[in-house]
Amino acid sequence: MDTIFALSTAPGKAGVAIIRVSGAGAFQAVGSLVDGLPRPRQSGLRNFKAPDGSLLDTALVLTFEAGHSFTGEATVEIHCHGSRAVVSAILDALGGQDGLRPAEPGEFTRRALENETLDLAQVEGLADLIEAETEAQRRQAVRVLSGQLGARAEEWREKLIRAAALLEATIDFADEDVPEDVSPEVLSLLESVRTELDREASGVGTAERIREGFEVAIVGAPNVGKSTLLNALAGRDAAITSEVAGTTRDVIEVRMDLNGLPVTLLDTAGLRATEDKVESIGVDRAMKRAETADLRVFLVEPGQEPAMEAAAEDVVLIGKADLHGCPENSISGITGHGVPALIDSVSNVLSSRAANAGVATRMRHREAFISGSECLGRAMAHLGLGNEQTDLAAEELRSAVRRLDSLVGRVDVEAVLDEIFLSFCLGK
Repeated sequence: MDTIFALSTAPGKAGVAIIRVSGAGAFQAVGSLVDGLPRPRQSGLRNFKAPDGSLLDTALVLTFEAGHSFTGEATVEIHCHGSRAVVSAILDALGGQDGLRPAEPGEFTRRALENETLDLAQVEGLADLIEAETEAQRRQAVRVLSGQLGARAEEWREKLIRAAALLEATIDFADEDVPEDVSPEVLSLLESVRTELDREASGVGTAERIREGFEVAIVGAPNVGKSTLLNALAGRDAAITSEVAGTTRDVIEVRMDLNGLPVTLLDTAGLRATEDKVESIGVDRAMKRAETADLRVFLVEPGQEPAMEAAAEDVVLIGKADLHGCPENSISGITGHGVPALIDSVSNVLSSRAANAGVATRMRHREAFISGSECLGRAMAHLGLGNEQTDLAAEELRSAVRRLDSLVGRVDVEAVLDEIFLSFCLGK
């Protein structure tokens, strides 16, 4: 493959910038710009010179031989001063050499996958780690990047291959001296793997919410204090507030870090019957977003019930507590009364849900789990009908193994590769 190079740190002015060069020609390319490279997996300061001999910069150089780098290829990292001029000069010097070209978005990571230094799940974990904004997202991404999903998939794969081997022996050597009834062991292996697949599938939805963010909708009648509460929680004037009922016409979204969890707050239009066509559209959108939100905070007038049915973990509070004498279970976005308690309540609910997240984080993982579990279910059904359908059970087992292989990129993943790597920035 070509030797590639790119700036791996964010563009712009900085104290230090890192330029990465990867490929068979990496050592030769960088070596032509300096007076000798450091030994592999060591570093050293070197003067970088242009083809005319002028000094470009003094930079720290690290070298990694093939098999001991992120990409699995010979790699050189250049830690230079982070001005635009210095970075541009070194990139120009590299680009002027034969056999070198700028890397495409995500190409370093794609090479890591192709050279098997990362599996596909780890690639997704790396993408999530780069995008992580909250502590919960960081922890989840690190679990995936560390290879936990791949390790679990390999454990399941080994059990299924053991089960398949037993069935194949029954089919291929029916007349030889092999155990006549392997179904008890096979069924035990299949049941064990299927139970774990079902459990992991049930946790994907929560893990995905951690990755993308939970949605908390503030719902209530017009002029009950929803927008004021949103502004108080956001710490800024994200929504227009006024005494005029129906000021909020559309759903206003504010993303925030709530005690380490990614949360998007939704300020919805006041729920009421109206002849105003624009406001009615806002009310309809408010109802739909409230129904799909992970949690709802209902603001009501004293003695009133929520405008829609509240779920068990939803929060119901009296709005504008400062105008009602701050009764129990009330809140005021103006004075801050009840706001800390609301944050704690929402955090506790979402944290308890986050605790049920598994090591899989994406819907494609869930689809592989469900499909694999269905294959195992059919295999178990075939085994229950006797030896006549052992070959059908074996085929279902092979299908289940292929589903697990797709998790880590062994098979059937070409359709998702381009989408994944396009999410990476240049230099990663």
